[in-house]
Amino acid sequence: MISNCNDGSSRPPRLRIDINGANVFGLPMTSSTPRGDAVDVLRAVKTAGFEGIQTGSKVKETRAAGLSVTGSGRINTPAEADEQAKAAKDQGCDCYTVHAAWGIEDDDEVARLVDAILNASVKHAIPMYIETHRATITQDIWRTVQLTKKFPHIRFNGDFSHYYTGQEMVYGNIEAKWRFMQPIFDRVRFIHGRIGNPGCMQVDIGDGAGQIFVDHFKEMWTRSFVGFLGSAKPGDYISFTPELLGTDNWYARQFKNASGEFVEESDRWTQAILYAEIARQCWKAALERSKSAGA
Repeated sequence: MISNCNDGSSRPPRLRIDINGANVFGLPMTSSTPRGDAVDVLRAVKTAGFEGIQTGSKVKETRAAGLSVTGSGRINTPAEADEQAKAAKDQGCDCYTVHAAWGIEDDDEVARLVDAILNASVKHAIPMYIETHRATITQDIWRTVQLTKKFPHIRFNGDFSHYYTGQEMVYGNIEAKWRFMQPIFDRVRFIHGRIGNPGCMQVDIGDGAGQIFVDHFKEMWTRSFVGFLGSAKPGDYISFTPELLGTDNWYARQFKNASGEFVEESDRWTQAILYAEIARQCWKAALERSKSAGA
């Protein structure tokens, strides 16, 4: 497995703030997202402080705007791992995040699939990060931790809303669950920024202040950054990528406005900018934790 993304420089390990293409394009007119042709929009995204886009449809435009590209896909069989790794490498993706199978496979099927993904990553020299996602082999915290024991070199894209809401992490001792999840946090090398509460996977967080579920996500992101720093070398970076999705797949909630029209509860563009700032705060906290641990 290729553990970390690396930009070929000699600078210290860093946080790279990217954004998912679905968090930029196709937003409703109530959003303040940049408008115009694709290249103009992406240039505005860069001006807003984002360094890369996770996209499969606007790769050419992304590069024209001076942004980096990351990829994503679903791998259901071992043969697909090699095919998709090659395609992502040929496309020039910095890394590739994966929904792996459906979560109904037995342990042997899961092991063969993970092994194929790890081997494809090495063969095609591209980091491949298995996403913590519902309806995949990592939908369950317990099983995912067991995977880290069988495959110590496995690395993850942490989309923790699927655990926080899907497994109702606050039901019980959440700090005990964090301790149990530490092998996952230690292996996160990409983060899909989405915050949910115990009942809904994606919610408006306002200004981010005074909400316990926001603090819980900050803790998970900070632990993941500390895990990255534990093995990071010069030129390595971890991508934090807000992925606030729309209504077509039921992520963005809608409520009636004063005119009786259904509108999204938040502006996903401005929320993404806030997420980026929260991630920077978590990165700063992770640097301090790492420094204290090494003292």
